[in-house]
Amino acid sequence: MSNVFIINGHAHHPMSPGTLTDAFVQRARAFFAGHGHDVEVTEVAQPYDIDAEIEKLQRADIVLLQAPVNWMGVSWALKKYIDDVWTQGMMGELSGGDGRTAEAPTKNYGLAPRLSGTYMMSLTGNAPAEAFGDPAEEFFAGLSEDELMRPMHLNFKWIGLSPAPTFMAYDVLKNPDVENDFARFDAHLAAHFGPVPNVTGSARSFA
Repeated sequence: MSNVFIINGHAHHPMSPGTLTDAFVQRARAFFAGHGHDVEVTEVAQPYDIDAEIEKLQRADIVLLQAPVNWMGVSWALKKYIDDVWTQGMMGELSGGDGRTAEAPTKNYGLAPRLSGTYMMSLTGNAPAEAFGDPAEEFFAGLSEDELMRPMHLNFKWIGLSPAPTFMAYDVLKNPDVENDFARFDAHLAAHFGPVPNVTGSARSFA
């Protein structure tokens, strides 16, 4: 049995109330609980205690970040959460400073992690899948989803977590395909964390 920590990285906006993010969070919770794991969930848009969040990260064998892509990055609420929790965790709980020493002040930046375990990012975005990885698509110019989210990968590397492959639901505003996204999400979790238990989900309107 593992400890699983799910971070809901959504910030409320009139165009995006967060129902789709919450649906993926609940689906992931059911998946991991169905395998007998202990599951904790934090919504970054709700009040949180920084020390308690550090302890959740310390306990976690698996961290799942469920978040929308907001303007080529993460929401302001998730960025604030990282600023709060990761920064306080530099006192020694999550990392031992920035990895440099007086003897080697230009070496090993970012290499003082205190944790181990796995993280997975599960993202939702308005861009279609075809917008990524194709140099002919002018806006991203060949960038992959993971290259776009490189700062988040580095944040997790900073504290010592290793990546599982990223999941993304595409085109969720203009051309949503929620049932297919749920099926792909289940298969993704099963491929990396074990077979799918009896998980249910609704394809009502999400944003």
